[in-house]
Amino acid sequence: MTAVRGTDVDIPTQDGVADAYLAHPDDSGRHPAVVLYMDAFGLRPHLRTMADRLAGAGYTVLVPNVFYRHGRAPLTELPDFLDVATRPEILEKLLPIAAELTPDLTVRDAGAYLDWLASCPQATDGPVGLTGYCLGAGLALRAAGAYPDRVAAVAGFHGGSLATEAPDSPHTVVGRITAEVYFGHADQDHALPPEQIERLEKALDEAGVRHRTEVYPGAQHGYTQADTSAYDAEATERHWQALLDLFGRTL
Repeated sequence: MTAVRGTDVDIPTQDGVADAYLAHPDDSGRHPAVVLYMDAFGLRPHLRTMADRLAGAGYTVLVPNVFYRHGRAPLTELPDFLDVATRPEILEKLLPIAAELTPDLTVRDAGAYLDWLASCPQATDGPVGLTGYCLGAGLALRAAGAYPDRVAAVAGFHGGSLATEAPDSPHTVVGRITAEVYFGHADQDHALPPEQIERLEKALDEAGVRHRTEVYPGAQHGYTQADTSAYDAEATERHWQALLDLFGRTL
């Protein structure tokens, strides 16, 4: 792992300015770019730590506040640790905001993030990688479908509502994806029941997408988030290995 530099940045979009965190190796080089899509709790110290770890492996990592239309992160006061008792009250405030992030807005914002990275002096030219957590897994999937010539790899971990019966479900975009795809599902995940996992897998198979999906035994929704009670250290390390393997062979 190399030394890392992290800075707060602002990204112009069609609807305003998205605040974001940028992490990259602390050198004068250019490195493959990655967009890390946040979970519902938003841009906070733990996600910065995750971005730093990924940057330490040789990537330039952008973590946008996808809720920027409602203000700069954090949108609500967050405790240092999100336990079972504190989660419901916070999610009651944040989930309605997440619901307003429509597929069209998601795609529009993804274009702004990719454009910004294309001119970032710390990022190499060429396709980028995407990784998303919780709601971010669906955002990453939509972005990969909307910009197939600009995304080489996409990963999602403990994603929710990825393959519903809704006509605009995230999985409906897989026919446009050219990236390699990896999903690490939690087997204790209320947000992605087995029938959705099967529907997503079927869609990827039928579209001929290069992909691998795994269900992590014993893992709960949110297992990568060390500042929550859902954290699972073993599953998280498995996620890191899978993610770095994916980016290592595609970026």
